[in-house]
Amino acid sequence: PRLQRLADDAVILAFGDSLTSGTGATREQAYPSQLQVMTARTVINAGIPGEVSQRGLRRLPGLLSRYQPDLVIICHGGNDILRRLNLQQTRNNIQQMIDLSRAHGAQVVLLGVPEFGLFLSSAEFYTELADDNHVPIENTVLGDILKQAAYKSDQIHPNAAGYRLLAQKLVALLKKSDAI
Repeated sequence: PRLQRLADDAVILAFGDSLTSGTGATREQAYPSQLQVMTARTVINAGIPGEVSQRGLRRLPGLLSRYQPDLVIICHGGNDILRRLNLQQTRNNIQQMIDLSRAHGAQVVLLGVPEFGLFLSSAEFYTELADDNHVPIENTVLGDILKQAAYKSDQIHPNAAGYRLLAQKLVALLKKSDAI
């Protein structure tokens, strides 16, 4: 899917949980900080460790009003998966995040979170949401990072090198989608 080109002064809202806030690295090494350097756009780190999608959904409207982002990168649902919550509800929550973002005039990119099993592939509903909503998705990089010790700080979080790779993959996706 194509995105509208992001202006030089565009604001990107990186929305999610610990994978966004940068658990396992310093704040400067988190993917939003690295993405800001790589894209030369303002990137707001709106990640809260441990947050489930239901709480994220309640938090998002205030952030959209406050920052008026041009693009929202949604990376949510990992804690729902870890806690074995109802993934249909998780999917619905992320769908509402997409709808809210668009209602505020923002474009959306999805980051798929792996199901923490043997194969570490992105949970299926992320791809379905991306297809249904015609939004770009990066749904392999987190699983790839978590398969390699050199890129992770623990079983479920990247380290600085992992977050750099995540930011690089997002840059590639934004270029492929004509956003930058």
